[in-house]
Amino acid sequence: MTTIGVEEEYLLIDPVTGLPVPLAEKVRMSTGVARLLDDQKVQSELLQAQVEVATPVCGTLEEVGGHLLRLRHAVVAAAEAHGCRIAACGTPPVRDRRPVAVTDEARYRAMRAQAPQLVAEQLVNGMHVHVAVDSREAGVQVLNRLRVWLPTLTAMSANSPLWDGHDTGFGSWRTVIFSRWPVSGMPPHFQDEADYDRRVQHLLESGLISDTGQLYWQARLSERYPTIEVRCLDVQLRVDDAVMFAGLIRALVETALGEATAGAPAPDCAPELLQAAMWHAARHGLSDTLIDPSGGRHRAGDVLCRLLRHVAPALEASGDSREVAGLIHRLLQDGTGADRQRAAFTEGGLGAAVDLITSESGTP
Repeated sequence: MTTIGVEEEYLLIDPVTGLPVPLAEKVRMSTGVARLLDDQKVQSELLQAQVEVATPVCGTLEEVGGHLLRLRHAVVAAAEAHGCRIAACGTPPVRDRRPVAVTDEARYRAMRAQAPQLVAEQLVNGMHVHVAVDSREAGVQVLNRLRVWLPTLTAMSANSPLWDGHDTGFGSWRTVIFSRWPVSGMPPHFQDEADYDRRVQHLLESGLISDTGQLYWQARLSERYPTIEVRCLDVQLRVDDAVMFAGLIRALVETALGEATAGAPAPDCAPELLQAAMWHAARHGLSDTLIDPSGGRHRAGDVLCRLLRHVAPALEASGDSREVAGLIHRLLQDGTGADRQRAAFTEGGLGAAVDLITSESGTP
């Protein structure tokens, strides 16, 4: 069975004001977090109001869910010990006028010098799913087949509608913020591994990016692990929604590997259409239509049904079919995290939205 790993980013916020607080190092180094197993990680992020967690390599969705629950509970306890809360949302509902300090590492200081305003507004939290592949060449072939589904995944994961105390009108405002970096958005189509490496090297040699960590494509080859890394997701309010995406993305990767092995051509989709489909997904989440891989515009529920049919054999083979299908059905019934945040904000204002985020961030 193909292995998977998950990374999640959280905000640290004041429980009364909802403002991000720069306590990442204290939370990360607290006793509760330090007692985690060596193969589970809690680490700093770009800004000092963020922490990132990473599961070890997992073989089953049960493992993914168990590790994420333990990691969240550990960070919740550490945050509460320092008078703050974790917020598993893509953007902070409200920000202070003063920028949050950058974590004191050379790479982050260089990014601030490169783009100070972008860094100041980079209070965004994603979920990254790593799926193992046998080779970089296989990974490139997966990217070419997976990219047409990235707008659908973005719409499903939308969990960042609020910014500076108001509703942006977007389901995933995080997607819009991240799209402003030089190399971001939809990954291009690559001929093969050599083409991928040549184009990345050209970006590095031009000085437009300082390292491969600044390849902010929504999916890419990982430079640290032998994996495909899918990065288009907002971090999820609930752990079981994160588990759903882990299972779904593994199934997409396994399906793409099967297609590549069989010699099936990668979908031919115009880059401008894919980019517009991503914008549309970030704007509406699941509350409107979606653009499916063939370029047609359909009801969101119909596109999700097509996605489930597309990956059904892979889900059956891994034993994940019932769990993933059930969670997708719940998503369609309950709405995305953005829908739930927006409903709380409309009914009870900013305080209600913050209460929803902090209460759900530490529970299944």
